[in-house]
Amino acid sequence: MKIAIIHGQSHKGSTYQIGKQLADKLGGSVTEFFLPRDFGGFCTGCTTCFMKAETGCPHYEKLHPLTEAMDEADVLILTSPVYVYHATGSMKAFLDHYGYRWMVHRPDERMFRKQAVCIATAAGAGMKSTLKDMADSLFFWGVPKIYRYGQAVRATSYEHIPEKIKHKIEKRTNVLSSRIKKKNGKVKAGIKTRGFFLIMRLAHKNGFNEADDAYWKEKGWLDSKRPWKMK
Repeated sequence: MKIAIIHGQSHKGSTYQIGKQLADKLGGSVTEFFLPRDFGGFCTGCTTCFMKAETGCPHYEKLHPLTEAMDEADVLILTSPVYVYHATGSMKAFLDHYGYRWMVHRPDERMFRKQAVCIATAAGAGMKSTLKDMADSLFFWGVPKIYRYGQAVRATSYEHIPEKIKHKIEKRTNVLSSRIKKKNGKVKAGIKTRGFFLIMRLAHKNGFNEADDAYWKEKGWLDSKRPWKMK
């Protein structure tokens, strides 16, 4: 099992610790990145990725190792502490660069066979909206199975988390790892994913933009092929 972790912060706090705990229980090879240490660019809004190709993005080369790791992984883990009820600015800036991969544009078929986990922590509240920030992109990339785990830790460091909550984290990561292992290599696109894809297919059959339409035609998705079907 290959795992790619994108941490929405560069320090190793509570959110990092939970993500690491889950990855350790899953086993396999782990590739992890820390934002903004490993990538800190902001989308410039040039629209080159949409209208021409993602290779024209001014941050393409810097972003490529992260993209490659995610494409090769079986499981994606996105982690972010809650910053003012949302994901960190670093995580948001990272996800902004993959708008071209949303199903409305040019999704990568490998995403339709992956599992993903979104993890968020806060001393108090805000996990739901933070998890949504990350899960939205995963869904629109085509990832069919997305787990969300938000935890109020009542502390500003992992060392100070009450033992009762640490025990809860232990149990939750056990459950998550068991479910992910069971579905590894067997995950299937659900009705919601397939339905949204087919709506986007109709848009491209009617003409959307030149780069996207050519991509869909090349993939055979305007005909009978589908990204969730194994070759």
